[in-house]
Amino acid sequence: MKASLHRPTRAIIDLGAICFNVEQISRHIPKGVKKFAVVKANAYGHGVIAVAKSLQDKVDAFCVSNIDEALELREAAIELPILILGVSAVESIPLAIEHRITLTVASKEWLALALATYPDLTGLTVHIKIDSGMGRIGFRDLSVLNESLTKLQAAGADIEGVFTHFATADEKEVDHFEQQLHQFRSFVEKMEIRPRLVHASNSATTLWHSDTIMQAVRLGDVMYGLNPSGSVLELPYEIKPALRLESELVHVKEIEPGSKVGYGATYEAKEKEFIGTVPIGYADGWTRDMQGFSVLVDGQFCPIVGRVSMDQITIHLPKSYPLGTPVVLIGRSGASEISATDVAEQRGTINYEVVCLLSDRVPRDYKAD
Repeated sequence: MKASLHRPTRAIIDLGAICFNVEQISRHIPKGVKKFAVVKANAYGHGVIAVAKSLQDKVDAFCVSNIDEALELREAAIELPILILGVSAVESIPLAIEHRITLTVASKEWLALALATYPDLTGLTVHIKIDSGMGRIGFRDLSVLNESLTKLQAAGADIEGVFTHFATADEKEVDHFEQQLHQFRSFVEKMEIRPRLVHASNSATTLWHSDTIMQAVRLGDVMYGLNPSGSVLELPYEIKPALRLESELVHVKEIEPGSKVGYGATYEAKEKEFIGTVPIGYADGWTRDMQGFSVLVDGQFCPIVGRVSMDQITIHLPKSYPLGTPVVLIGRSGASEISATDVAEQRGTINYEVVCLLSDRVPRDYKAD
């Protein structure tokens, strides 16, 4: 999708804030721990190439979801190690070797397919995924894991790392987290071939369970200045939000009592009022369930009235404003602020989803500080 550069709606990405967040985390984790920057899903909607280039000298590696995301980084001349966190098609093994991309091995079945297709895995670097209680991908049986390690080594693969992912590190209840941690440590201790790099800490673990950090941390949500718990847990130190979403008024009118607004005529004016139109809609990632939420105009909360359309929203204004007046959807205006977490709570979701849903139609503008 082509970015709509001639429309006032845009996301402003503060690369300086992202770098600040990484530096903040570095101050609060043990010295020598490697930092893996998670830039999957277009760097959580922030723009993967710009983010990766700004972090090249501040992190040790990047994490992505799939081979195409990894290749995008290589095509942009990103030279740091890249780890694919998900399961890759076995057909991508030659690409991984050629472009020095690390694959995750998560099951004996995948390994059997890989070895049947490519018996010689010389030049391939892998990390082993252990399912310690997340329930998605990973080895769950120690004997199967050790058998697979032997086969990988015999095929010439470099078994560089082993990792897991915690399901509840961002919650107050710690029982399941501790069960997963114990399970993972038990597996690692009994691995017949011990990889050089052991890692388990996602953003939430890095923030609230720093005593459990191993040899690397994988920085996702927190790197972009977002609280992984939403509003459940307080951040232990300052983190700066990196994304601001703004637009402007393109139409303002006064409507009479009884006038209806939007698809389905779901909003009816009870008195004379000013209605502003803002060029953003669900095709941009500003979803229909945002009806009833507010945006900021001149530091004031202005409710979204009528249904969110594909390309536009309508808002109730306290007075008439000139065309071109700024509208802030995520960020600060005057003394008021709307966060990605505020938006997520309106939708009944998480801030990860809010930023990832911003479509390519919304241009990303970057500033360094």
